[in-house]
Formats: sequence, structure tokens, C-alpha cells
Amino acid sequence: MTTTTPSDRPAAPRLTSLAHGGGCGCKIAPGVLSQILKSSSGFPIPKELLVGIETADDAAVYQLNDEQALIATTDFFMPIVDDPRDFGRIAATNAISDVYAMGGTPIFALALVGMPINVLPIETIAAILEGGQSICAEAGIPIAGGHTIDSVEPIYGLVVLGLVHPSRVKRNADARPGDKLVLGKPLGIGVLSAALKKNALGLEGYAQMIASTTKLNTPGVELARLDGVHALTDVTGFGLAGHALELARGAGVRAIIDWDQVPLLVGVRELAAQGMVTGASGRNWVSHGPHVNLPAGFADIDIALLNDPQTSGGLLVSCRADKVDEVLSIFRRQGFATAAVIGEVTDGPAGLTVR
Repeated sequence: MTTTTPSDRPAAPRLTSLAHGGGCGCKIAPGVLSQILKSSSGFPIPKELLVGIETADDAAVYQLNDEQALIATTDFFMPIVDDPRDFGRIAATNAISDVYAMGGTPIFALALVGMPINVLPIETIAAILEGGQSICAEAGIPIAGGHTIDSVEPIYGLVVLGLVHPSRVKRNADARPGDKLVLGKPLGIGVLSAALKKNALGLEGYAQMIASTTKLNTPGVELARLDGVHALTDVTGFGLAGHALELARGAGVRAIIDWDQVPLLVGVRELAAQGMVTGASGRNWVSHGPHVNLPAGFADIDIALLNDPQTSGGLLVSCRADKVDEVLSIFRRQGFATAAVIGEVTDGPAGLTVR
């Protein structure tokens, strides 16, 4: 009988080579998703369900009593990076973000794990789970269970539950005319992930990608307590254009983005100019384009960045103009140095204008 030592075993494949898409770029295109959800049954909605699917919000919210509402969300995807621990960290951060985007505090999580058992070493799978656990520990929550399957592509994510006072729930549909729009993180994760997959991302680019995607959106809790913050969402797979559109449509207002004020990760524009963009960016634009007014001469690169899918992206805040300094102060205190005012909200028609 022969034995195989670790050094004799074939090298584990790159995680991203096993996935047809990565991170929030795996999302079904917005237009297709809209058609799918149209067929959802019209089950009677209980009054306790404060937030459901009607405005494509970040999580469901169910009121338990006068003081507590339960937030429930789930998010999972295929690898956006090859390092297994980093993959786990990014996926967990992204999933927990939806609770913060509703203004809530996470309380525990359940792991969702699908792995090609015959392809990936047990050590690699264990590192993915450990990465997720490390972010949950950062958020102060346990992983209390979960579900695993043997799948063709590696998939990891979480179900996350949280709590919020019913009066502090922050929906994506409550923006008001006169509000300012504040973005918590710079854009460009989709571009960096495309460059990584093509072996064109340097160490510094990778480092900033991981720093951004593993930074928990904890300001959401404090923002929800601030009078004058009307709406919250996080910018993920549908890009800034898609999530700003959801915010505008839900409230029946016009979102206006000042493109030159939108922060970008370092080097992203140059990489996009080299063709490092995701297919999801184009799919997003096919869905969003008819509802977005662009200035004359708006470059193709800028269209790609406007629709760039963000994995574990930043919070988008709609707040009263006189609360902008306090909102920025909350972000700064929690380490979001590039948070910036990127636009405003006006009366309808509902949609998005970029200027």
C-alpha cells in the first residue's frame, strides 16, 4: 500500500478558478431579478412585518414588541479572491452589512457552506470558515449553526439576525427632497476583482481591496439613532447606480449624484481604462441605463464605475442637510476616512441623475 504525503498532493486550485463569477458580481442581473420577483405570490402581509420585499431593501424586519424588531438577512457568493481566509472574511463582512444598513445590531449568524469536497483540501475549506468566524468575532456575534452541502462551485456566506428599536429602522425608501447623499466607502471593488482574476493586481491594490471589503459597516447603528437620517442602504452588487435608483424609486424622489465627488479606490480608474471591468457592470447598466440621466460626454469608463458591483460596499445615507457634519463625524470616528457627500435628493420624477 502506498501513502501520499502532503508534499505529494497536487496543489489546490485557485478559488477564483472554480467560480464563474465572484463576490456580489454573482448576483442575478437587476432586470432578470425583477421579472422573477413579479411571479412571487401575494401572501397576506402581517402588520408586524415592517420591511419586506416591496422596495428591495437590505433585510426583512419583523416587530417583536414595542421595544424590539428582528432583522433577518442572508448573503452568500462564490470566491472573489484566492486566499481562503480572506474569502471567508469578505463574505461574512458583506452579509453582516445588511443588518447595519437597517440601523440594527447583529446578534448571531448561521453559516451557509457549499464546497466541492473532491476538489478543495479540507484545510482550505476550514480556512474559509475560520475567516468568517474571525469577522463575526469582530462584530461581537457567534456563528450558532448553519448548513453545508457538496457543490460544484465554492460558496460561502451567512444568515444574520439582528435587533433594532422599531422607531429606528432605516429603510432604503425614506429619502426626502432636500436631503444630502453620503457614501461611506470608495467604489472600485469590482474593477480590482477583475484585475485580480487576470493576474493584473499588485500587492498594494490587493491590500486596499481586502481592507475595504473586510471593514464592517458599524456606523449604521449610530446613524440610525441620529435624528435627520432618513434612509440607509449599502452599495453592493447592483453598483452605485442601482442602489441609488432603489433609494429614489422607493421614496418617489430624484437622486442626484455629483460624479466628481464620488470617492474611488486608488488606481481603479487606470485599471478600468485597461479593460479591467466585470461582466456584472455591463449587465447592471442594461437594467439601469434607461432610468439614469447622464451628462453629455460621460465616458464609458465612468459608466462602468457607476455600475461597478461592490462586494461589501459602503453605506449610502440620505440625511437632512444640517446633519451632514454629524454623519461625516460618525463615519470618521469609526475609521471611514474617505466618506463623502456625493449628491442630493430632489422632488421626482423618481430616478437618478448624474451630473
